[in-house]
Amino acid sequence: MKITAIETIRLADFPNIVWLQIHTDEGLVGLGETFFGAEAVSAYLHETVSPYLLGKDPLCIDKHARTLYPRHGFNSNGAELRGNSAVDIALWDIFGQASGQPIYQLLGGLTRDSIRLYNTCAGYHFIQKKLEPSKGTGQGFTNQPPSGPYDDLRAFLERPAELAQSLLEEGITAMKIWPFDSFGEATDGLYISGTDLNRGLEPLRKIKETVGDRMDVMIEMHRLWNLPSAIRIAHALEEYDPFWLEDAIKPNNLGSLRELSTQTTIPLCASEVLGSRWAYRDLLERRAVSVIMVDLSWIGGFSEAKKVAAMAETYNLPITAHDCTGPVTLTASVHFSVNVPNALTQEYVRAFYSTWYQDILTEMPLIENGYIKPPCGAGLGTSLQPSVIKRPDAIVRRSDLT
Repeated sequence: MKITAIETIRLADFPNIVWLQIHTDEGLVGLGETFFGAEAVSAYLHETVSPYLLGKDPLCIDKHARTLYPRHGFNSNGAELRGNSAVDIALWDIFGQASGQPIYQLLGGLTRDSIRLYNTCAGYHFIQKKLEPSKGTGQGFTNQPPSGPYDDLRAFLERPAELAQSLLEEGITAMKIWPFDSFGEATDGLYISGTDLNRGLEPLRKIKETVGDRMDVMIEMHRLWNLPSAIRIAHALEEYDPFWLEDAIKPNNLGSLRELSTQTTIPLCASEVLGSRWAYRDLLERRAVSVIMVDLSWIGGFSEAKKVAAMAETYNLPITAHDCTGPVTLTASVHFSVNVPNALTQEYVRAFYSTWYQDILTEMPLIENGYIKPPCGAGLGTSLQPSVIKRPDAIVRRSDLT
């Protein structure tokens, strides 16, 4: 079997995402995806990856991952590694189709039939504009008119107790919110006033008062704060016992992250923005966090995520897969999460899952009573809807074997 074409698809409605289709001479088509800098990633895939991959055997997955690993930048998840992540996911999809097995089986089989979900409380339009380099939290979308029943970004800021009850009614027992972001963006994360600290605590306070321990609440910080401010916020949060505190500071100084971990009783989670097993090795060796988060569309796909999960297991730490990006990433992550023994939870955004995710893929992971499992079928068990590449806002580029 040979790779005969590399095809990228971007949609103007979702300018942060690029989908990848790898075509073969046996008619199998592998599907991948990555997020952020979509135009740059697409250029990399056609200008650098295609000349290498075209004509190659798609089943030599480890060889391709090693060959394509960036040689001019390390431990980051820039355009090269994001593109490689989409390639790896697509190659595993081909492997599954060629062998007639779902990807979770190829990874080693089911450790569990399904995995517990947590809802990241974003709204419908959270990523439907190009993200700014210094921001990306999306709170500006609260100025838009409500779009439906899952306008969860607005809800956690304005009606947090009602939102928690809504999630519990659907069987979702964990949720992630970011009530401090607007204050961090206003001060560049240098300090937080007592008034703003109390305002940031209000959503968690109301959730706990209304539903108590029936809802686990994760606090996302989006790497906006300096160390003293992060410590102050963590101390104030301890009374409310959040499930974890995520990315309170940038993971570019693991000594500072380690210092934060010694200053609070809240488990720290980090970080989908790290790239490759080498970056996670340093994080693990510093014993800086309690929960390891990976994004399969940024870290290097299944191949790299599986290695990081095994490394985390040797430190007796759980791993969780990130998804606030796209439907292929969610589908791939669910295959990963039902396989790896130390998977703790699976992130999803119900506003995305219930709307535009369904428009992109033919099949979606199945959700029941707060748990999610992969679609049936070989490989990922899904493919792009045929209508996607026919959309008037589609930008399709193809490199063929000549």
